[in-house]
Amino acid sequence: MKRYAYFDNAKLILIFLVVFGHMIQPFIDASHEINTLYLWIYTFHMPAFIFLAGFFAKGSGNKEYIVNLAKKLLIPYIIFQLLYTGYYFFIGKENWQVGMFYPHWSLWFLFSLFCWHILLSWFKKIPAALGVTLAVLLGLLVGYFGEIGHTFSLSRTFVFFPFFLIGYWLTKDHVMFLKRKSVKIASLVVLVIVAAAIYIAPDLNSGWLLASKSYGDLGMPEYGGLARLLVYATSVIMAMSILAWVPQKNGWLTFLGTRTLYVYLLHGFFIQYFRQAELFKVDNMLDLLGLSVIAAAIVLLLSSKPMLSVWQPFIEGKASMIKNLVSPKNDEKNKTQSES
Repeated sequence: MKRYAYFDNAKLILIFLVVFGHMIQPFIDASHEINTLYLWIYTFHMPAFIFLAGFFAKGSGNKEYIVNLAKKLLIPYIIFQLLYTGYYFFIGKENWQVGMFYPHWSLWFLFSLFCWHILLSWFKKIPAALGVTLAVLLGLLVGYFGEIGHTFSLSRTFVFFPFFLIGYWLTKDHVMFLKRKSVKIASLVVLVIVAAAIYIAPDLNSGWLLASKSYGDLGMPEYGGLARLLVYATSVIMAMSILAWVPQKNGWLTFLGTRTLYVYLLHGFFIQYFRQAELFKVDNMLDLLGLSVIAAAIVLLLSSKPMLSVWQPFIEGKASMIKNLVSPKNDEKNKTQSES
């Protein structure tokens, strides 16, 4: 698909919020304000990220396509599952030893992304409205089964799938509707109202937004479906409200939006070390601002060409960037061919 600056800008903003959200998570119990910010971010950042993944999922569901997906998603999942296991042991983190199909921390996304593509090969044969409705019903239903949880990333796979499917069916024109002035004004109202609601809500459980627990674990075994339906509605309008304010122009950082997978997979090495070493504390707004600067620095570092060169064999299964560094003529040749 042709690249549009808007979508790369959106991915860059969202990956920053992923890193920043993980940075502030250890401090949510000690500060109501930080907890509000954390939950506010989590109402939209993964749903919007998953929506964009679905938007660009325009491939077919044939055997070759699925094999390529397995190479692109499952092999990096296995590699990083092993890497994080060893890393957690090295830094002294508890519960470092888990099964291969019990995803470490953020690695659930790779496993779920593969499953979403498999589900898409069936759901794209169903009319859009009916398919999305069925996906939502599945997301509501799985919460009633305690056995469907973190293992194989099954709970998150089904709960977040509607956002992926919606992304698949929508077009660029649909998304650009959000850039209308009236929508942008309304979105500001939504963003403020949701922030205020979270602030005054009594002990809102973040598990509703993380989507990895059953309704029983969340304390609503009977009416959990209604609660999740409300979460769905909130996430949709919040994701729309944030996407309405994403810049459309190609800025000097826009290209970093093409490298978000590297940031997503690698930022855990920083975050988990920070948490284990209890390296930071937040006593005031300046401390919080400092964490945001560190989060931005992590995004910039992990998006840099040297980091991409080192980690490309693990993430993409190739070493073209290293070869280009060793042989600049090949890099220039490839650049010339791409421009012609």
